[in-house]
Amino acid sequence: MAERPAVKIGVLVSGSGTNLQAILDAVARGDLKAEVRVVISNRARAYALERARNHGIAALAIDHRQFASREDFDRALVRELRARDVELVVCAGFMRLLSPVMLDAYTGRIMNIHPALLPSFPGIYGPRDALEYGVRISGCTVFFVTEGVDVGPIIIQSAVPVLPGDDEETLAARIHREEHRIYPEAIRLYQEGRLQVSGRRVIIRDADSASESLALANPRPR
Repeated sequence: MAERPAVKIGVLVSGSGTNLQAILDAVARGDLKAEVRVVISNRARAYALERARNHGIAALAIDHRQFASREDFDRALVRELRARDVELVVCAGFMRLLSPVMLDAYTGRIMNIHPALLPSFPGIYGPRDALEYGVRISGCTVFFVTEGVDVGPIIIQSAVPVLPGDDEETLAARIHREEHRIYPEAIRLYQEGRLQVSGRRVIIRDADSASESLALANPRPR
C-alpha cells in the first residue's frame, strides 16, 4: 500500500494551546505525519498564537465580536482554512460552538477534544462536574464535531482515576496529560485513513483487539 501524505491541518484555539503544542511535538518526533498550515484564534492574546509563530506557522486572530452572527464568523474561518488547503480542522481549546456553515464546509473533518468521558459531563466544566457528581473514573474524549454540544461520534477515549483529595485543578492536570497523548493519536489514525464513521460509531480499521480484555476499576478490587 502506498504511503499516505501528511495531513494538512488547521487548528482553532482560544487559549494557551497545550494541545496544539502536543501535536507539534508529535510531528517533530516523527510520530505524526501532519502539516499545520494555520492556527486561528478568536482571541488576539491567546498564547497559542505565539506557539504557532515560534514554529513558523501562520497565526491569525479573528475576533468573533466583529461579526454580526456566528455564521458570518464561521464564513471568515472557512475562507482562511480553504485558502491554505486545510484538510482536517482540529479544535484545541476553541471556546466557540461551530455553526452549520463550518460543519457543512468540513463535514466529517473536524475534531475536538473534551476533558471528560463523553457522553458524561459535556460543556465547559468537565472536571468540575465529574468531581461534583462523585465519579471515581474520569478522562478525556476525542470526537468528530457535529451539531450540538460535545455529541459527535467518539474516536478515542482515555480514562484517569479520580483520587482522594482531588480538586478541579489536580484532576484537570491529570486529564490534560492524557489529552496530549490521545489527540495526536486520533489525528494519526485519520492521516492513515483508518477511521470510518458508521452512525454514532467510529470504526478504527486494524485496531488492536487485545484491548478488549482490559478493564479499569477505581478503587481496585482486592
